[in-house]
Amino acid sequence: MNNFRQIRGLILISLFLSLCLSLTVKAQKNKFKVIAFYTAANDQAHISFVHEANTWFPKMASKYGFDYDSTSNWSNLNAKFLAQYQVVLFLDTRPEDPEQREVFKQYMSNGGAWMGFHFSAFALEKSTYPDNWDWYHNHFLGSGSYGSNTWRPTSAILRVVNKRHPAMKGIALTFKSSPNEWYRWEKDLRQDPDIDILLAIDSTSFPLGTGPKANEIWHSGYYPVVWSNRKYKMIYLNMGHNDIDYEHHTNKDLSHTFDNPTQNRMIINALLWLGSPKN
Repeated sequence: MNNFRQIRGLILISLFLSLCLSLTVKAQKNKFKVIAFYTAANDQAHISFVHEANTWFPKMASKYGFDYDSTSNWSNLNAKFLAQYQVVLFLDTRPEDPEQREVFKQYMSNGGAWMGFHFSAFALEKSTYPDNWDWYHNHFLGSGSYGSNTWRPTSAILRVVNKRHPAMKGIALTFKSSPNEWYRWEKDLRQDPDIDILLAIDSTSFPLGTGPKANEIWHSGYYPVVWSNRKYKMIYLNMGHNDIDYEHHTNKDLSHTFDNPTQNRMIINALLWLGSPKN
């Protein structure tokens, strides 16, 4: 009888170890690698967000089982380097070099995945980031150039537009965001058949912004803040501008983007969707 129990115990242990090994192999097989590009210069609000992101994402990587790397060296935006990664993040800016732009376009056209935040979509004629990348701004993002923004950075009530998208899984129909500087765009994204608007500013947010300039306070209108392009594995999020104490010249953080559990859940949903080999 004792021998039978010992044999049965060994069989159960063997089965358990086999299951653990199978789950480990499956997890390793499904693990994906993320590379975040950033500049983190000039605007303290964007610098603050980049530093926050580069602290938060590694914690999420440990929790959800993906790898996270970051670099401020945009020359790494080359085919050999990108071949190591399944998801690319632009935390604040975009590539300016024509060769880097072409590499990124090919990466996305060949099935790569991308998540961009806030300033990564910015383009304005006669600025440091001019409107000179047609594919990226007009076709990939679909938004065209920057139009205007709210000020100060304030929270908004956001409304889910496409509840079926994986990024919106478990997200309430409306929720309050972290404070942010909200952007208006040149083009109406609703008119682009390739664009899938996921989240927009809810009308209960108005008036949005505190000024002091009148045009920095929005009283009406339709403003998408998260969307995807159906032709690519991509998602853009307008979040990414922390509130900063500019007035007293302390440059102290007055808000943090990743202090919002619902918004964080959406970002992780989106990243796991991008990293999944199934989509």
